Formats: sequence, C-alpha cells, structure tokens
Amino acid sequence: MKRLLVIGAGYLGEEIMRLFNEDGWTVYGATLSGGESLLSCDVSDPKAVNALPDADAVVHCAASGRGGPEAYQRVYVDGCRNLVRRFPDSHLIFTSSSSVYAQENGETVTEESETLPDRETGRLLLAAEEIVTGAGGVVARLAGIYGPDRSVLLRKFKNDEAVIEEDGRRFINQIHRLDAARAVRHLLTLPKFPAGQVFNVTDVTTLSQLEVYQGLAKILGKDLPPSGPRDLNRKRGWTHKAVSSEKLQKTGWEPKFPSFLDAVPSL
Repeated sequence: MKRLLVIGAGYLGEEIMRLFNEDGWTVYGATLSGGESLLSCDVSDPKAVNALPDADAVVHCAASGRGGPEAYQRVYVDGCRNLVRRFPDSHLIFTSSSSVYAQENGETVTEESETLPDRETGRLLLAAEEIVTGAGGVVARLAGIYGPDRSVLLRKFKNDEAVIEEDGRRFINQIHRLDAARAVRHLLTLPKFPAGQVFNVTDVTTLSQLEVYQGLAKILGKDLPPSGPRDLNRKRGWTHKAVSSEKLQKTGWEPKFPSFLDAVPSL
C-alpha cells in the first residue's frame, strides 16, 4: 500500500486526499494547526518537517494564508527546501501558480515561455520551483482554482459586483478543483515519474472575460455587467495571456470540465 503525504489539507488538498483514499493509498494530511485526523506541521520549521511520517509521494499545496512575501518565503521557499531534504527519495509535487507568467498581450504561454512576474510573491514561487525541480520533483503551475462554493467570478456576477474591464478581452485562466486534483493524481501515478519537469494545469478552453460574463448572463438570465477600467490591484497581478496545458494533456490527462462555463451548472 503506497503512502501519500499532503502538506496543506485545504480546498485543494482535501480533494487530493479524497482521490487517493479512494484509490486505496494510505494518506496523511498536514496543516499548520492540525486537527481531527490531520497532523500539525509548520512546513517552514525543519524540526517539524523531520517529524513527519515517511511517504512514497508528497504534495505541497499549502496556502500562504493570504500573506505577502514573508509568508511566501516561509511556506514555499523554506517549505520546499525542508521537504526535499526530508524526503529525498519520494516523488514530490509542488503546486505553484500560473501567475509566474506576466504576459499582457494575449500570448499563448507554455512551460517554455518567459517567467518574469512583476511581484515579489511571484519571484518567490519561482525560487521554490527551482528547489523542487532541482531535486527531481515536479511543479504543477495551477491556474485560478474554482469549484463548489468557490468562484469569485460567479459570486460577483450574481451579486451585481462584476465589471467588464475595458473591452473584456483579458483571458481568464482557471481550473476546476476536481481537475486540479486529478492532474496531481495523474502525474504521481504515471508509469515513469516526470522528474524535474513543470506542467501547466488549466482548463483546455481559454475564455475571455467578456465570454465568461456573456455565458453567465445566458445561463442565469441576467444582464451583462457594466464596463470599467482594469483592476490593477488583483492579487495575481493584471495579465492577459492564454495558459496552455497541452504538455499535460499529451501525458494522458483530460479535464472533466473543459471550460469554466461547462462547470457552472454543477456549481
């Protein structure tokens, strides 16, 4: 029986744990505070990480707690460094973010595209990625996660808080929680672990902001939101690019929800 350790048993981590439990793995979940059936671990503390149980596979998907650069340094950079030292022989996956791509002109970006994030948090994610890939782990660059009880776009649209930025051309890159968890499971169970590689994890159908809101208006029978200026204060930064998951698809992964609008009825 294989053993999986999930660092960060939150919105995504819980789904990953559920899938592997269904597959018959022994699954350990760890969070900062611990709790019922969960281990307590500060991933930035080497002693705490060294006390974790042995595992064949490790997934680092802990959140920064909405913190800034200091939190990113502790959770991601220090955390990944501690994990690769503690689990040198385990298959490690680090869930990073597609926000490391800062393109603004509507380009299609792949894993080979330039990564020059304009925020310190993005640069710290890249530093954590280098630690993981350098140790033979895998990086999964996730688009914005949505799913049951979690969709900023849907919530704002329903509450009449949505705004179409300029002409709505900006691409929205997202991934359903289930499909993100299935991607992690897929990468960990490939016949040959793709050590040292980076994969984009995003819906296969990229939609513009205008297309998203036009679709929601049709599904929910509401008017389109008003137009407004760019939101330059977005946590992930203001970008305009189409993130491609073609590399991941070529390994055999297929999403249950090709686009956000395909998932809306289930949300």
